[in-house]
Amino acid sequence: MLSITLVLLLTLLALSVAAAVSVGLLGMSLAQLYSTPPLSNAMGEIAWNTSAEFLLVAIPLYILMGELLVCSGVAGRMYQAVEKWLSWLPGGLMNSNIGASALFATTSGSSVATAATISTLALPEQERKGYNAPLFLGSIAAGGTLGILIPPSINMILFALIANVSVPKLYLAATIPSIILSLLFVALIVVACLVRPQLGGRREHTRWSERLASIPDLLPPLAIFALVIGSIYSGFATASESAALGVLSALGLGLWRRTLSWHNLGQAFEATLRTTGMILFITLSAFFLNFVLASIGLTTALVDFVTHLDLSPMATLLAIILFYIVLGCFMDTLAMLITTAPLIVPIVVALGFDPLWFGVVLIVLCEMGQITPPFGMNLFVVQSIRGRGNFMDVVYGALPFCLGLLVLIGLLIAFPQLALWLPKTF
Repeated sequence: MLSITLVLLLTLLALSVAAAVSVGLLGMSLAQLYSTPPLSNAMGEIAWNTSAEFLLVAIPLYILMGELLVCSGVAGRMYQAVEKWLSWLPGGLMNSNIGASALFATTSGSSVATAATISTLALPEQERKGYNAPLFLGSIAAGGTLGILIPPSINMILFALIANVSVPKLYLAATIPSIILSLLFVALIVVACLVRPQLGGRREHTRWSERLASIPDLLPPLAIFALVIGSIYSGFATASESAALGVLSALGLGLWRRTLSWHNLGQAFEATLRTTGMILFITLSAFFLNFVLASIGLTTALVDFVTHLDLSPMATLLAIILFYIVLGCFMDTLAMLITTAPLIVPIVVALGFDPLWFGVVLIVLCEMGQITPPFGMNLFVVQSIRGRGNFMDVVYGALPFCLGLLVLIGLLIAFPQLALWLPKTF
């Protein structure tokens, strides 16, 4: 049963079938092969029950919040402000790419949206200031991955639904690792530019008066982040309600600055609908697949198989991590998360690992999948916005940042409290 499932999945991926369609076809195929009752008849009810889940409302709202900030010009001014504060480091604007990505991630919730926004803002500066193209492009692609680790994160919401864990606690678990990862990315750039100064482009000198004058451009994203996250932990709002507060604040900010037009609003809503449609299609297909896997007994059989192996819990965990690293090279990260988490989470819990901790590890592995060839989504986003040059420039530039992600995974394995301290304390 397991071998047939893997063969079907890999075949669909090899044929380049869309992620949502692959997941749905896999579920229907397994239902026909291994179930006497017609499980496909439950598709409508599953789709309705899943789409009626209140927590899913947060997804389009987080996407819309990020789109409004881009359309209102807040993101552009934020990038310029971050540049003034971080450009003194070896690597200059590349550190600004990481810092701006981290800051924008607090209002985006999406890796692709973060990479696309920062690409639009940063790429015009790359040639003008003489930066090494691969490393500069890699810093944008890697910085974009922070969009799904730094709260609020769409991927974390979906994992929380699958693993039946608290979204606020999962956000808390990701807080310290996200800070560490941002610092690791900056450290990697600094070390690379110290070893090879020609990678760092032309150094910029910013006066303290300019830095202080840019602070008002840093405050809006931080204020929205504080509102969204603060309303959750204060008990004032749920995750979905806090997302609505974020949208209202982003809309109000754009209207106050008179930077939003009807055209901009139309673009923001169109982008939100397109992205939301894609995510929800994958989600509905994945929940049907989860239903089929549970109904035919594959989930239970897989857990029993793994737990009865002669491998230690740590060896099994390392095998799972290796599996995700390889899978991330060939599969969309969102589809990978939703498709595999229902199978892997019960195994991880049975081995004695905390699901909150594993949720953070899994999101970091999804981040790696965003920048590993041949199907790393962030790589294609950066190259498409670049619109010229060799795609391999982006690939070569992003690979060193995979080392930072592996270091973070190693730290989480060695020191689980990096993820668990905040959820257990608050």
